[in-house]
Amino acid sequence: MARAKTKEVKVCSFCGKTSDMAKKLIAGPGVYICDECVAVCDRILTEESENITAEFTDDLPVPKEIK
Repeated sequence: MARAKTKEVKVCSFCGKTSDMAKKLIAGPGVYICDECVAVCDRILTEESENITAEFTDDLPVPKEIK
């Protein structure tokens, strides 16, 4: 008798949402990430980048101070 195929349930490796619960599930080697977790990661990276830029530019002299 032929075996019934079992459907592999794809789950976000970060929050546990299934592909049915997420708008989009992006696959990597053995992992998945949903669109909402990607958005959270994007916000974190953007905030960190803005903080680093602000720290760097706060100490820069203005052109008048360079003369």
